[in-house]
Amino acid sequence: MTPPYRRAALPVGDRVRDLLGRMTLTEKIGQLNQRLYGWRAWRRAGDGFAATDQLTAEARRYGGIGAIYGLQRADAWSGQHWGTGVTAAEGAELCATIQRAVTAESRLGIPALFVEEVPHGHQALDGTVLPVALAVASTWDPDLYERACRDVAAEVRARGAHVALVSTLDILRDPRWGRAEETFGEDPYLAAAFTTAAVRGMQGGGADGPIPPDRLAVVLKHAAGQGATVGGRNWAATELGWRELAEIHLPPVRAAAEAGAAGLMAAYSEVDGLPVAANRRLLTEVIRGDLGFAGLVMADGTALDRLLRLTGDPASAAAMALRAGIDLSLWDEVYPHLAAAVERGLVAETAIDRAVERVLAVKFRLGLFDPLAAADPAPRETTRLAAELAARSVTLLTDDGLLPLTGKRVAVLGPHADTVAHALGDYTAPQRPKTGVSIAEALCAAGVRVTTAPGADIATDDESGIPAAVAMARDADVAVLCLGGSSARDAETRFDVNGAARPEGPRAQMTAGEGVDLAHLRLGAGQLELLRRTAATGTPVVAVVVQGRPHVLGEVLATAGACLAVWYPGPTLGTAVAGVLLGRREARGRLPVSLPRDAASLPVHYNHRDHAWHGYLDAPPGPALPFGAGLGAHPLVLSEPRLVPDGPVGVADLHAGARLVCRVTLRNDGPVPASAVVQLYLHRVTASTWPRARELRGFQHVRVPAGGSMTVELPVGAAQLSTVDDTGRPLLEAGVVEIQTGLSAADVTGVRLTLTGWPR
Repeated sequence: MTPPYRRAALPVGDRVRDLLGRMTLTEKIGQLNQRLYGWRAWRRAGDGFAATDQLTAEARRYGGIGAIYGLQRADAWSGQHWGTGVTAAEGAELCATIQRAVTAESRLGIPALFVEEVPHGHQALDGTVLPVALAVASTWDPDLYERACRDVAAEVRARGAHVALVSTLDILRDPRWGRAEETFGEDPYLAAAFTTAAVRGMQGGGADGPIPPDRLAVVLKHAAGQGATVGGRNWAATELGWRELAEIHLPPVRAAAEAGAAGLMAAYSEVDGLPVAANRRLLTEVIRGDLGFAGLVMADGTALDRLLRLTGDPASAAAMALRAGIDLSLWDEVYPHLAAAVERGLVAETAIDRAVERVLAVKFRLGLFDPLAAADPAPRETTRLAAELAARSVTLLTDDGLLPLTGKRVAVLGPHADTVAHALGDYTAPQRPKTGVSIAEALCAAGVRVTTAPGADIATDDESGIPAAVAMARDADVAVLCLGGSSARDAETRFDVNGAARPEGPRAQMTAGEGVDLAHLRLGAGQLELLRRTAATGTPVVAVVVQGRPHVLGEVLATAGACLAVWYPGPTLGTAVAGVLLGRREARGRLPVSLPRDAASLPVHYNHRDHAWHGYLDAPPGPALPFGAGLGAHPLVLSEPRLVPDGPVGVADLHAGARLVCRVTLRNDGPVPASAVVQLYLHRVTASTWPRARELRGFQHVRVPAGGSMTVELPVGAAQLSTVDDTGRPLLEAGVVEIQTGLSAADVTGVRLTLTGWPR
């Protein structure tokens, strides 16, 4: 008779309970195991693949394996490249081979989850590269991102993978942090919107239904607070109170729970002195209990081994993590000691059962126990959508009338001028030769007369290439200086045990990415000298800053007649930038993060507590450019907001679904159509806890015809008027608020609204 767990028609919960009841303690612990580096699990055998002895031994030891990380990962850390790694054409065959090896060692035939890095496309050979999260956020277009995620998921699932690790949850509170590019910026509302889009696109809706054969189970990184480490230092402590955590760092986690994300990855950071991987209050009481998250929680790489600093022995560390709410390990030597923890009475087997249930539920939802279902045959547009995201992310910071560049001789200079190698972002696999279009190539293809030279490199003070570049600038009508940073890993990069980079040596070019924190936020000395000498020729300068974090750009903004901010956009860097430089596309990006005047003035995020402060004695307050800023084809005039209806509204009515409308009008006095992102902010005039200056609560893209106007209506209901309690749950308070609108966080007007009723 077919056992119940093998019957596809039964509910997932019934199948999980039946299978769990048949498992030994050793088999259960095996399902919480994700210790292997995937590239060490396989070898080539003739024209195909075979499991390594290491994989076979691990599967045999536990009667199966819960998950295998990174079978197809390719980068300098894994050592997989075009001569050794797995191509798109080979991925499904590799996964089938490894799955057969795992299930052959499982008495009950339990398959493994194959987990891949997909922070901005699949980190594998032939994987489509999307713009990094910071670039995606600058589009302010979650719908476009959702469509791109859907097609990326189909691409990755077709290669045999099951689970995508996607960076959506970190909020950037300090741009010195090397992983800034993996965030959607400094605002929790914006990050929550893109988190929802990632889950809907990659996985589909619902927290417990089947995951289609062209989608992936998503595990979102990192819950919670990792973007607020002290000094922007990777792996460092945080000084977060529970309210700061709830207001700033938990909204994307709540969005993930509401969208039905299959999993979350626990952050490396601490909350109130306790690492997240050991923090039961955060993982179990708040995220599971208060926010209603129902999926699995995965540890980050080697995070469980770090708990030995607290416990002194692995069995105690394993029990601590399991009690906190960690279901699935990653590259650790701690969870193999769970059996000893049970024997010593440190943790009950029922706690192991709960974790195993969550892992098995994902496997059943993915259909891994059932005959392979047919995928949706609809054509995919992954490459086009990636290019569209890149194009819409380009943000025009300043323009003194230099743009568009028409009929001019252009010197394209700088380390980003004629390469895309530094524009791909961290967590990117090696690309095929001649992949992508550089800025110089795109301008040439558009018929522009171009000369090009790097002039300087990314990180050093080498000035040997500057004279040749300056000579080109002197002979040109305009110089386009392509400056910025790099998160590109290479063979010279050294790595920590979890893959974080440690650039070493005098020629190292990596200035951002995991493990690469930057104290002063300055561009390389060679780049700044190139800027100065180019400007000294008298040739007008357009700056294009390609970066993975906000840099201090005061000298760039003061020197250049126009400046574009381009967060690592991927291989279509040149096409995206040239479209704006030549006026063929309007710059539609808007800043998802405030740009600092200097590192000494940090923090400069807009949604700080609302205290009166006039700046340092030697520096003004606030950022160089604010959150939400960016120029379009022509400045637009925004009216003051008006609420409809305009009277008080009751808290009880809002809970019951009552909603107002905030109405504004945009006027375009220019000769061309122009775009903007109208932003809606909440300012709490009275509150039970100290309020923030303002908080984003909505936004809408608009395009206003030349010489015309447009009325925009933004909803104002419970979601827009709520704050949160100290667990991150929405809370409506009676009192006075101000609804503000603007085209950035620094240029707003508002209208007051009284909320009546209880609580007060």
